[in-house]
Amino acid sequence: MSPPGGKGLQDMATGAGLQMVEAATLGMPFEVWKTHMGRFREQGTFEALGNVYKRGGVGAFWNGLGPKMIESASKGAVLLWSKELLLDGCGAAGLNPVASGLIAGAGGGVCQTIVMAPMTYLVTAKVTGDKDVSWGSRISQTYQSRGIAGFYPGASAVAFRQATNWASRQGFTDAVRQYVIRANHGGNPKAKLSRGEEVGCGIAGGFLACWNHPFEVARIELQARGAAGEKGLSLVGCLGMVYKKNGFAGWFAGVVPRIGLGIWQTLFMVTGARMFKEWVSKK
Repeated sequence: MSPPGGKGLQDMATGAGLQMVEAATLGMPFEVWKTHMGRFREQGTFEALGNVYKRGGVGAFWNGLGPKMIESASKGAVLLWSKELLLDGCGAAGLNPVASGLIAGAGGGVCQTIVMAPMTYLVTAKVTGDKDVSWGSRISQTYQSRGIAGFYPGASAVAFRQATNWASRQGFTDAVRQYVIRANHGGNPKAKLSRGEEVGCGIAGGFLACWNHPFEVARIELQARGAAGEKGLSLVGCLGMVYKKNGFAGWFAGVVPRIGLGIWQTLFMVTGARMFKEWVSKK
């Protein structure tokens, strides 16, 4: 990939802005709720919601907002730039929209990993560990004990999650769009969907993309273990440990808030990005 310039810089700025707004609104509460459930898998959905509240009231749902804003700006910029670049390349190669969406989403998700893994580690540590440890102390302790690698526990799980996240969110959304085009617009490939149809496609895409939740549970467990100084596990070993300890249900602990988060992120980073791109092209 060549360095971003012109359209690439515009995509990066748009991605950073969209992802920051997404996180600062409903994204962060869903993230905190989901992360708590992923670590404390014996707690029920609403029990976990109440326990998050007990850690600091409503403000507890925005625990880690500082690192999250840095993560959101960087990963949003990387995602939209790489995803749009791949989408344009796939389109030029003659691939259909669904295949293009799967490839572009997966590529964009993998590109996010290097910038977001340290920030998700810090947020996970804040949500699941000692809430009174400051960000500066956490960063200093991690670096002194394990160096740069200490900020990347569960990096393989993050990579698998991000690749499957955005391949699924983009791919499923585009697949649903193709269905809507056939059903409501006579199969015209140039048909313009209404805002309601676009939002509906995004909701469906975000919901269906949550099939990969076991990777998210593994990511949370591995990062929480890293923050607590516990023995590390491989991705496969972690999934096996969760199954042995919590059964099949353990792989889907926190899936309810994850569905909410998946839909919210898809509406911003897939549907919103497409609508913004169309708006800019008309100006």
